[in-house]
Amino acid sequence: MLAMDQGVVEEWLSEFKTLPDSAVSTYAASLKDKGVLVPALYKVIRENYSDLLEPVCHQLFEFYRSGEPQLQRFTLQFLPELLWSLLSVSAARDPHTSGCIEALLLGIYNLEIVDKDGQSKVLSFTVPSLSKPSVYHEPSAIGSMALTEGALANHGLSRVVYSGPHLQRETFTAQNRFEVLTFLLLCYNAALSYMTSTSLQSLCQLSSRVCICGYPRQQMRRYKGISSRLTVTSEFLVQLITGIHYALCNGEVELGSKALDDVLYRAQLELFPEALLVGNAIKSSLHGAALKSNNKEGARSIQVEITPTSSRISRNAVTSLSIRGHRWKRHESQEVSVDSEAALGGVAIPEISVTGVGGERMTNGDSLRPRPDGRAQSDGETLGGASEVSLDPRGHDSGTRGQEVRRQKSVRRMVENEGSGSASTGRSQY
Repeated sequence: MLAMDQGVVEEWLSEFKTLPDSAVSTYAASLKDKGVLVPALYKVIRENYSDLLEPVCHQLFEFYRSGEPQLQRFTLQFLPELLWSLLSVSAARDPHTSGCIEALLLGIYNLEIVDKDGQSKVLSFTVPSLSKPSVYHEPSAIGSMALTEGALANHGLSRVVYSGPHLQRETFTAQNRFEVLTFLLLCYNAALSYMTSTSLQSLCQLSSRVCICGYPRQQMRRYKGISSRLTVTSEFLVQLITGIHYALCNGEVELGSKALDDVLYRAQLELFPEALLVGNAIKSSLHGAALKSNNKEGARSIQVEITPTSSRISRNAVTSLSIRGHRWKRHESQEVSVDSEAALGGVAIPEISVTGVGGERMTNGDSLRPRPDGRAQSDGETLGGASEVSLDPRGHDSGTRGQEVRRQKSVRRMVENEGSGSASTGRSQY
């Protein structure tokens, strides 16, 4: 460790001890401007035999115990590196060098499992419904969902999963180690949006190292760290995948992709169904996503599909309403054409279907019989000269539009002839 880095760390240790309580918020906001402090603290944590490691861990715990959110997030950014230091020392069976790191991690864990009154907290998580959009899915991407009785009964219902209460821990054992580390990763993932790129890189490196140490892939990666295998749990890998997913979508494409492959590699060897399910789902969702941008200074977000608006829906979609509207328009056009032709003769003409005149058979079963005055008379004609023929709906379906127009014209001429004949007969009788 360089003397300059050591001087930066020592100055940081001394200035917080003399800080009054009223200036804690101002001091917490000024930490992000100290660009050389964070890399120096990473070097201290990585050197397990450094003399500054114990005071640094104590200072980080004081930050977290203060209750100031910015100071707590400042401590959480070093969590991946602290976890790797603890696991590597445990694998090397040299616990005496990691006592201060264990105390820091156990202190953060014991503070997080209780509320302000000292009572055990029960964390609740709402499982998203497939019928409603969430950060992880869109209903339109899944396809049509069958509206069964069970689906309708569960529609709108939210499933809530509870975690806790958790027991306080005083020391790390083989039984509770990953229970505590998994909960700490859960707290880290809750503040992912505030983590720096250095912290996300450390998380990806932690995931790769934990999953490949002691396996053939370690030789392929040419990693010369510890060679013994580290025991992991499925819940621990799921929390790692959650952080890797955020790192993938926020500039760490190369490290994130490698870490995700390593976690899936270990999950396949251990046959962890939860880790395989979550990891493969994220890998499939990122397969067609545009992750080409390596802009690490832009807005941090997870890419999701936007719910389609009404403008994206085709206007030519065939629905039951459009079919009924099209049918009404067709009938209205036919009625208008008949009424316009009837208006020319001044007599309302009903919709009839006639195949011919002069004794030919009509489509509705009536025949045109010759009248005494030489004109044809149908069975349904009245004494007043008006022709009423029953409407046969089959006549509209048997002919084309041209035939229908010719039939209507023939009927119009027949009615006009009847009207002129009745008028001449009336004048002669008068």
